[in-house]
Amino acid sequence: MITAYRQKVTVKSGGRIEIRAPKLNPGETAEVIVLVEKPSGKTKSRQALARELKSLFKNIQSLPKARKITEAEIAAEIAAYRAKAA
Repeated sequence: MITAYRQKVTVKSGGRIEIRAPKLNPGETAEVIVLVEKPSGKTKSRQALARELKSLFKNIQSLPKARKITEAEIAAEIAAYRAKAA
């Protein structure tokens, strides 16, 4: 029977990796497979993403539909709609 244990570790100097697994018994044979996460060139920092979102929100808020509408503008729009319906 094969049992799998998953751990995330940080590679130490000299390429050393240390795994501690209390469930393993001395003398048991274990096969180790190392998968290294490489950051892609497309990843962005949280600060960069936050700046982009703030910029996006400012742009959206400046759109004509997002601006504040006054009570007078609402009344005029209702009056115009009712004039067309009549």
